[in-house]
Amino acid sequence: MRLDKFLKVSRIIKRRTVAKDASLDSLIMVNDKICKPSYDVKVGDIIKINYYHQTLVVKVLEIINTTKKSDASSMYEILEVIENKNETF
Repeated sequence: MRLDKFLKVSRIIKRRTVAKDASLDSLIMVNDKICKPSYDVKVGDIIKINYYHQTLVVKVLEIINTTKKSDASSMYEILEVIENKNETF
């Protein structure tokens, strides 16, 4: 499954276009490498997403093409949430 679609289906990011743009802006890394939105996500991949105030690190547990909101969190495991201290405005 494509990286942008996985982030949308798992509800880590709400919209696929936002996931695509974040990936193109080098805000998403998979296994410590910057990846394009077309990257093929596999079980066991470690995804690191840089938001403005925090960095979210998740591990892919399973790939499901469509899922209910209640089942979406079973697709990944949150490994770490890192608070970013941005002092400049």
